[in-house]
Order: sequence, then structure tokens, then C-alpha cells
Amino acid sequence: MIWYAIATYERDGRVAAGIVVDGALYDAQALLAHTGGEHAPLDVDALVANWDAAGAGTLEELERAARAVAQGEAQAAGIAPLEGYRLRVPFTPRRIFAAASNYYEHAREMGTELAPREESTPYMFMKAETSVVPTLAEVVMPAEAQRVDWEVELAVVIGRAGRHIAVADAFEHVAGYTVLNDVSARDLNRRTDYPFKHDWFRGKSFDTFGPFGPWLVPRACIAEPQNLRMRLAVNGEMMQDGSTSEMIFSIAEQIHYLSSILTLQPGDVIATGTPTGVGMGRGIYLQPGDVMVASIDGIGSIENALVRA
Repeated sequence: MIWYAIATYERDGRVAAGIVVDGALYDAQALLAHTGGEHAPLDVDALVANWDAAGAGTLEELERAARAVAQGEAQAAGIAPLEGYRLRVPFTPRRIFAAASNYYEHAREMGTELAPREESTPYMFMKAETSVVPTLAEVVMPAEAQRVDWEVELAVVIGRAGRHIAVADAFEHVAGYTVLNDVSARDLNRRTDYPFKHDWFRGKSFDTFGPFGPWLVPRACIAEPQNLRMRLAVNGEMMQDGSTSEMIFSIAEQIHYLSSILTLQPGDVIATGTPTGVGMGRGIYLQPGDVMVASIDGIGSIENALVRA
């Protein structure tokens, strides 16, 4: 299986799909036309929304196009890597579900007391899908926030609808993976005007608080999603350096739990939690001009700078 990713890019006012191989971006329509695949322009939103219906045939066409690049056939035919483009979010998430305190060391640094795992279930909340922005977009610090923080997370993209999904069957419902930086206003995560002390929706759902991308890596391209190194640096200084192997509740268990409550749909995204090393645990917070780089091995990196509203 060759590694490739599916991207959405903009160049000269045109928004189109791209295929990423060895870090280089190629126009998907040109590649698919060359390899005998779908000639109509590929739309990544539509592809994700219809992932299961598209079936293995579409993925085989995409893999064949990526292989043509890897073997030099596409370049020999005059199809060159793109330049002068801007990456957009790979697709528009339908809904974003996020796991809270899903790494033991992160829970400890936040002062969170967890029940024994065998007596607990995942704690999920929702982050607004309108928070997503692509790599290199600015994250805007709201005027009312002072303590803005970072959280690198593996984002799991659902490709097949399902309810009451068994843990053993969970990955059959996964389309692929990307990176999400769950930017959080820690001072707005808490409330004193209600008896309910936490408001994660408010603290995490501001516009631009969900850097997302840089592209979508199909499930088949990542052999061990539960063993990926994940890192986040601020201004070049490493803050988080963990692994998806450290999750309390696995990817499959989170899919199982969510599907026990509602029907998961293609295009839904599950942000699966963050490892230790966030700003709150260190007693430091982002300042305007700071640059965050969130990376996950086997997927890629997103870079975003913070600006004041």
C-alpha cells in the first residue's frame, strides 16, 4: 500500500482537490485523467460524505493515481507538482466530537481526578465545526480571553454511518485521519455565574479555534493509528511529545461509545484527546505572534499563528 493523502487547495482563485505523495501536491483531476480514473473534478466534501457508497473503486483509483506519481509515470507525462497554492481545510466536518481527559498524564497536569477506567466511559463534548481553519491560517484570540492554550489531537474521520458499533467493527467505519489543534481559552472554559463549573463549548468553539489538516490520510495508509507519535511546538520549542498509544479509551472504544448515543455519520470527526504538555499544565499561555506547529507521524503538520482580535 502506497502512502498518499487527499487535500483541498486553492490556486489562482480555483478551489480543487489534490493528491499528496512524498510531501508534494498534485492536481487530482489531472492525475485521475492520466490513470484512467474519474474525469469529473474530485470534490473532497462530497467524497467524504459518500465515502462508503463510493466504495473500494474510488480508493483504488486514487491509489493508482498516487502510484503513478511514486513511480515517476505522472511526471514523465508532464504532470508536475503544484506550486503557488494555498491549502484549505481538507473537507468541512459534519460534526466534531472531542474526548476530554483521555490521557492519564494530561489529566494529572490539569489536576483532574479520574475514576478507575473499569468504572468509567469516555467523556465527550462537542466543538463547533465552524471553528476549523486550515494550516497557515491565523488563530484569532478573542478580546475576552487571556489564557489561550494548545492541544494536538488525532482526528478520526467517519466514513460509514453506524449506530451501536461494536469495538471490533469500529475501524470499518473510519475513512481516515488528520490533525486537529484543539485551541482552548482556559479562562472561558470555567463559569462562576452558574452552578455548572465548566463550559468547554464556549472555551473551545470560537471561530478559528480548530486548526485542521493539512490533508486527509485514508485509513488503509496508516497501519497502526493507535501507535502514532504526536507533537506540538510553540515558536520552535517542543511542548507536547506523546503517542496515541497513551490514550485511556482507544479510538475503537470512542467510536463504540459515541454510537451508543447517536448515529455516527460520514464526515463526523472525533478529536481523540491530547497528551501532556499543554500550556495550562506548564503555567504559560499563548501570546499574540506565537506560532504553533502540531504534527502527527504518518499524517503531517499544521502551522498556525495567534493574533489578537
